[in-house]
This record gives sequence, structure tokens and C-alpha cells, in this order.
Amino acid sequence: MTEKHPFLKKDKFLLGTFSTNCGGGMTVSKLPDRWRANWENNLKLGLLLDEAGIDFMLPIARWVGYGGETDFHGEVMETITWATALLARTKQITVFATIHTVANHPVVVAKQIATMAQISNDRVGLNIVAGWNKPEYDALGIPLPPDHETRYGYAQEWFNFIKRLWKEEGPFNFDGSYFKTTRSYGNPRPTYLPPIFNAAGSGQGRDFAIENANFLFTPAIDLNRSKAEITELKQKGVDAGKDINVLTFSHIICRPTEEEAQAERQRVMDNIDWSATDNLINLQFAHAQSFPHDLLNSIREGMALGHGGFPMVGTPQQVADGLIALHEAGFKGTTLSFFDYAAEFPYFRDNVLPILAEKGIR
Repeated sequence: MTEKHPFLKKDKFLLGTFSTNCGGGMTVSKLPDRWRANWENNLKLGLLLDEAGIDFMLPIARWVGYGGETDFHGEVMETITWATALLARTKQITVFATIHTVANHPVVVAKQIATMAQISNDRVGLNIVAGWNKPEYDALGIPLPPDHETRYGYAQEWFNFIKRLWKEEGPFNFDGSYFKTTRSYGNPRPTYLPPIFNAAGSGQGRDFAIENANFLFTPAIDLNRSKAEITELKQKGVDAGKDINVLTFSHIICRPTEEEAQAERQRVMDNIDWSATDNLINLQFAHAQSFPHDLLNSIREGMALGHGGFPMVGTPQQVADGLIALHEAGFKGTTLSFFDYAAEFPYFRDNVLPILAEKGIR
């Protein structure tokens, strides 16, 4: 496991999808044609993405929804089984499993990821979540630690345990603050340490990401602010002897004309579940620091339209220009979300990807 994973050798601007395992995707909509997170839709999309050369699919792990009229994200496919099924049916795309450390024992996760690596020729990635959403903890019957130090201290020990299971060939005793085991071992083991994603806004969370992750997610709200933030994060990585890349997430409405794209945006915004949106924002304020708190109130519409993702609404050229701007700001890549992923991705594939290829970033 000393060799770098092939996913980490990609020198292009990375593109993936986000939240297709969740009802509504990234849009808090009441419209009847909103994204349905069923297996038929996810498989259809996964095959389209795989054939088009998209780099990854990333799910959200959710255990309860955000209420409101639609209970946004109440319908969710579990990420290990979702990712395993997609990996078995695709050929080249990397599929991430999003894992909450508190809800998943490291010995079990190590075995699951190693099995998925064997199924897929090592195309599995791991997105580590230390946890923040108190209603989910309540639903699991687990107390939410009140401070980030405890959450990330637990996550660090959790991941240290998994790495030992993947690296050590014989049984070992693990004696930590949270896990104490006898004769633990992992077999099979993945060929490479899988690519690791993490999204964190707090100081403790970002220290964890720099120590453990290959890619840190942060929102792109203002690109001048993003440039400074990326420079700072990458310098922290250099200081720690790590190569850290920064990703963001984006929401796409792409149509032949700007008028058509704006009309679709208006149709969606006229049918937002504002109660669920406000629940989402309030929980972010109370328990997470994924978004800068000084900006959270000002992006209510963005949270409704695309869960706070960088909005790109317009023609293929306008959308491509937005993606190029993210690249120029220093982001290594972005996730993509659509109101209806499977219906809208083919137009993006045929009309936006060629522009990115012409510009040399894909």
C-alpha cells in the first residue's frame, strides 16, 4: 500500500456527482418531477457517467430528513450497499462510500471497503464524516459530542484503526481511548490506500482533513475568498508534509439559451420547500461549520436551489466558463448536481464537456 492510488494521479480538473442517493438530490423542491433516489435512476446515471469519463460519484449518508412538506433527504439509499452495486456494474468511475464514524465500527468498515476494492479493481473511495447533525444522532440513540475536539478525536482513532487493519498482516491488539480490541486483523486488504475525502469548516476538522484526507471539500461562495482559502489550506498541507487538494460542489442548470435556463431556475424556485430549507440552514448554524457562518444567512436561495453549491445557470458556454473559473481559483475539481441528474447530464456531456476539453482542463 505504499504506491499512490491511480485516482490521485489524475492531472485533470475532476468532475463527479453528489447526493444522487438522496431524494431531491441537492434541490429542496416540492415539484413532482424532482430527483428520485431509487436504484433504477442511480444505475442509469452511473452508466452514463462511466461511459462519459466522469471521475467519481459521491453520496451523502443521511439517517433522517429535514422535515418540511417533502421531508427533504428523508428518502436515502445507504452508501456502502449503493456504492458496491454501482462498482459491480461500472468499469472505470470511482465510487465513494460516505461513512459516519460514530455509526460504523472500524473493523466492519475496513472489511467492507476492502471487499469493494476487490469487486471494483480498487475503484472505491472513502468519504469520512465525523458527524454534526443532532437529529441523526438522536435517531441512532447516540449522544452528539458537544465539541469538535471530541468528534474529531474519535474520528482520528477510528481511521487510525482502519489503516492498521489494512496495513498489518497479522493479528494485533488495539488499545485506544475509544476502541480496545484483542487480535484484530483485516483480510482481504485493498491494494492501495483508497482516496480519502473530507469536508470540514472548523479548525479541528481542517486539521483532521490535512492529516488524513487527499481532498478537502469547501464551498465556493465568493471566488476571491476561495482563492485565499485554497492558498492557505494548501500551505498548511505543505507545512504538514502533505499534498492537499481542494474540491467544491456546484449546481448546474444548463439549457440552449440563457432565457430557458433562467426559466427553469424560476420554476424550481417557485416550488421550494422553504420549511425544509430553513431546517437545513438552522441545523448548519447549530452544529456544523461546513459553510462560513457569516455568509450562511445570505445564501438561503442557494441552499434551496443546490444545497449551497456554486450555481451555474445558463448556456453550455456560460456553464463551462463557471467551471473554468473554479479551476482558475485553484480548485482541483467539483461535484455536479442537477435537478434531474439522469435527464440533464446528457446535454451537459454533449455540450459542456467538449468546451472543457478544448480549454485543456479535461
